[in-house]
Amino acid sequence: MYIHLGNDMIISAADVIAIINIEAPLSADLQDIIEIAELDKKIINIGKDDKKKSLILCDQKIYTSPISSHTLYKRARHFPKEV
Repeated sequence: MYIHLGNDMIISAADVIAIINIEAPLSADLQDIIEIAELDKKIINIGKDDKKKSLILCDQKIYTSPISSHTLYKRARHFPKEV
């Protein structure tokens, strides 16, 4: 199944590792992961930079979305994770 992240971006629900609220303070470890992903050009910004509400960690990429983490979580939990 797939999850709509906003602005015509859809990803496979099976690839999602975590959906994180980035409006709250981020841990140092998570900030390090984001910095490394930025250096490796693995972050995909969906929407405008000032509208980031959630961070979606996937197997190969990290997405930032203007949709809240709560809404994305509700969308993702409707689909069972494929093994």
